[in-house]
Amino acid sequence: MAVPEVSHLGWGHWYTLRELEDATNGFADENVIGEGGYGIVYRGIFEDNHMVAVKNLLNNKGQAEKEFKVEVEAIGRVRHKNLVRLLGYCAEGAHRMLVYEYVDNGNLEQWLHGDVGPTSPLTWEIRMNIILGTAKGLTYLHEGLEPKVVHRDIKSSNILLDKQWNSKVSDFGLAKLLGSERSYVTTRVMGTFGYVAPEYASTGMLNERSDVYSFGILIMEIISGRNPVDYSRPQGEVNLVEWLKAMVTNRTAEGVLDPKLPEKPSSRALKRALLVALRCVDPNAQKRPKMGHVVHMLEADEFPFRDVSLHSFLPLINLASWMSIS
Repeated sequence: MAVPEVSHLGWGHWYTLRELEDATNGFADENVIGEGGYGIVYRGIFEDNHMVAVKNLLNNKGQAEKEFKVEVEAIGRVRHKNLVRLLGYCAEGAHRMLVYEYVDNGNLEQWLHGDVGPTSPLTWEIRMNIILGTAKGLTYLHEGLEPKVVHRDIKSSNILLDKQWNSKVSDFGLAKLLGSERSYVTTRVMGTFGYVAPEYASTGMLNERSDVYSFGILIMEIISGRNPVDYSRPQGEVNLVEWLKAMVTNRTAEGVLDPKLPEKPSSRALKRALLVALRCVDPNAQKRPKMGHVVHMLEADEFPFRDVSLHSFLPLINLASWMSIS
């Protein structure tokens, strides 16, 4: 196999279209491992048996080559154990492709919503580990880089899992760079229905707080095993956020647990996770915690009562009494 040309961006490989065609058997249907509005992901195997994931970006003719390379360069330098590593890219003619490390245990959506039998292999401990790892990956994107990276499409199908159930945030094809001098960037609204922050959906103004909202939805999805929006459910249960808030308001928090959980968590552990989720989806973006603070809350031994104010959107709850541990 010809060694891929080292790109002049200073990292990774600039793969040729021919190399990626050979690795994916001509982008064969049987090698498709993921599909979305932004591209199709293929399993690729090079001659040395090295396996990769090749994302063929759709509708990219309008994206200038310079912009593509700038964003790819920023993301290509990212190194974190909870982020899927971008190995290189291909930019030939109208083709724009991203080559990622291959993660070998599917994605979170498959394990939450796929046919896994009556009992999920995802124990409460595994689920909390997935939440914490995802939070750490996002904290690095938001707080460990300059310019910071806003992911824009946090959802269960973009959380990949390895054989030890470690989470890796994938799909930076939508990511936006946000320099420290700017509080937000205005973009065409992208993302996935049910996960998109309300202020971003209505104005197109994006910043890292939009990712925090999506992460809050993800926590609720992991706890409940429910999709963010599910029209097959009764009217009051279609929207995951509204249903979960109602359950908490009615002091039936345990009723939100995924029925496929092998064993229930302690009341304390459940309340901690729900508290973090509810804070992340605060309708007021400024009141949402930063991801670094989310990690602290998830790892803290005691509930962070002092800086909590959920009364703005859960007015029916005496939160202190709900959170109190007997």
